Amino acid sequence: QVQLVESGGGLVQTGGSLRLSCTASGDVDSGAVMRYWRQFPDKQREMVARITKEGLTTYAESVKGRFTISRDNAKMTVTLEMNDLKVDDAGIYYCNYLGTGRSYWGPGTQVTVSS
Repeated sequence: QVQLVESGGGLVQTGGSLRLSCTASGDVDSGAVMRYWRQFPDKQREMVARITKEGLTTYAESVKGRFTISRDNAKMTVTLEMNDLKVDDAGIYYCNYLGTGRSYWGPGTQVTVSS
């Protein structure tokens, strides 16, 4: 089992910044891909960003240039820096650990962006 503890999130005005962090513990594999997903108020889900052990990153088109994902393999922590936030970025953000043949999800953290 892998446990994911998330932190960050909250309320911010448009154009503001937030930082989300997620730490994996338990039966972790440092080679796992770490991802952030978000669920919009209409329940649609989108993968926001992903990062491999080697630091290779992928972003949703909607966040490119504004969000940055990084990770600390020794601490099994992934961080999502979110800048220039927009109202459309609001939602519940979930950390996802994607290992070989298994996937775990964090409880989610709310991001609210006010205009």
